[in-house]
Amino acid sequence: MTQMRNIPNLVPSPEEALACLKSGHHVIIGSGAAEPQRLVHALPTVCAGLSDIEITHLMTLGEAPYTDPKYKDIFRHNALFIGANVREAIRGGNADYTPVFLSDQPSLIRSGRIPVNVVLILTTPPDRSGYVSLGTSVDILRAAFERADYIIAEINPNMPRTHGDSFIHINDIHAVVESDLPMLELDVPKVDDVARQVGTYVASLIDDGSTLQVGIGAIPNAVLAQLTNKKDLGVHTEMFSDGVTDLVEAGVINCKKKSINAGKVTSSFCFGTQRLYDIINDNPFFSFHPIDYTNDPFIIGQNEKMVAVNSALQIDLTGQICSDSIGSSFYSGFGGQVDFIRGAARSKGGKPIIAIPSTAKGGTISRIVPVLDAGAGVVTTRADAHYVVTEYGIAYLHGRNVRERALALISIAHPDHRKSLLDEAKRLRYVYQDQIDFPVHGRPYPGELEAARTIKDDLEIRIRPLKPEDERLLRDLFYSHTKDTIYYRYMTPLKSLPKKQIQRFVTIDYDKEMAFAATIDTPTEEFIGVARYYVDRTTNLAEIALTVHDDYQGCGLGSELLRYIVQVARSRGLDGFTGQLLADNIRMLHLFHKICSPVHTTMRDNVISVKILFEEMDAHGSATE
Repeated sequence: MTQMRNIPNLVPSPEEALACLKSGHHVIIGSGAAEPQRLVHALPTVCAGLSDIEITHLMTLGEAPYTDPKYKDIFRHNALFIGANVREAIRGGNADYTPVFLSDQPSLIRSGRIPVNVVLILTTPPDRSGYVSLGTSVDILRAAFERADYIIAEINPNMPRTHGDSFIHINDIHAVVESDLPMLELDVPKVDDVARQVGTYVASLIDDGSTLQVGIGAIPNAVLAQLTNKKDLGVHTEMFSDGVTDLVEAGVINCKKKSINAGKVTSSFCFGTQRLYDIINDNPFFSFHPIDYTNDPFIIGQNEKMVAVNSALQIDLTGQICSDSIGSSFYSGFGGQVDFIRGAARSKGGKPIIAIPSTAKGGTISRIVPVLDAGAGVVTTRADAHYVVTEYGIAYLHGRNVRERALALISIAHPDHRKSLLDEAKRLRYVYQDQIDFPVHGRPYPGELEAARTIKDDLEIRIRPLKPEDERLLRDLFYSHTKDTIYYRYMTPLKSLPKKQIQRFVTIDYDKEMAFAATIDTPTEEFIGVARYYVDRTTNLAEIALTVHDDYQGCGLGSELLRYIVQVARSRGLDGFTGQLLADNIRMLHLFHKICSPVHTTMRDNVISVKILFEEMDAHGSATE
């Protein structure tokens, strides 16, 4: 250990540094990788003979000897976020948990609601001006310094020097002990196929120029790994790990388009591997700030295109999100989830996202449930829920009624659990009692088939597969049609679409049948056209149907939809299309000839039967791109 000279209040041992501790004291310890390990390990020895010392902190990576039951008369831990090292103590009733937003914690400390007498921190050695850096964790420490009677620092040259609001002068520290222990590290979690697919769906929601908040774990890492083709991303988050630095080094994260703190990764703490600590060391691109700044929803919302990606343990069919407990057993904490969900919701172009695997316990337990388990806490309310993502797709909940929410969430649940979820949704009266079942077989929602197109007059449209929750959008499209359009599409003068028929139209297995909607934002999503096909496996041909909103006929929308559905059908190995239309439906017949020539037709009883073979289209040179 290298002795550091000329440091005020330097003492030779942790025991001497901690000599100020008294019975009844409230102690706050630096979090994450900034846990002062020598000071923490010395606590049981120093405090022998004392009683009722409360230890408070966010998640720490090191040991937590003060939670050992043999010290129960000396220490009581109060977790502001539950880490693995204290979880068992809390479950056993030997420690406490305070459910609180990260953004609220500094004000609770300043007000005395979370009391503090002594603060234990890990810092860098002082610079030539006498300032030490708080390194990897600023979080709640500024507020703690204001209220504490004693600030005790463990100075370690292995702690990276970070920029931002990360400095405290050595003269403001009451006792200093030196250390050269390695930094605490968090292994990079393994990304499995489920996490990778969730990450792919989440990445599809992230536009160039977005500002990100991501946490730690396999899914956040999977999301970040899918962003290598994005441009000009920024970061405003409470914490980050190694995945962010990979994108920084690749130039994907440059923070140029951030609305505030442009040119900086803005965070409050980080932890990961030594590689991460090396990258942030004395690097002004990374700027660390107190948690009540990084997690203030009003500040978060100032970033345009703010994307918040958070995880959960369980979600019920109404959109209530449990993230801190498994039933009544506390597991983690509120963290910054609600801060960033609400901040992203305020952001212009912002996207609040909950990303989870669809199951737990090897697929035996669905994370999407009819009702939350008894005792489960709601961290994010159903009114705050926007995007929910699993490996089976994306459900958008905000502004949707409970029936639409339930259908959207069931559609992204694991297929093995969809029937039981739908049965429970019926029992709870969340959906129609005669709601048709979800397909037992078929493909997951094919997000890869979503596409953006620009048609006449620079109208931007999005083409996407239909989902079970699209019933209202499809009904609205039907009622937008004139009598002639309805007659030509359905070959009968319908005045309404029966509920069962609409349900069948939007409940797609994406294998034997496929349906696409052309949508625009006005500002909410609106259907302006639909194309679908039904496969006949005996012929390997599919029956096709297509309709376009009357206001958008003649602008190339029908041509775009037909080209696209031909492209998809061919990519899935179909040989062609069949269809039927009324003899006087000249516009549709012309469209087939324009896009799919040659077209084989036969007439019977005023109905034209159409047959299109893709291999003949190739020979004819039809426009299928």
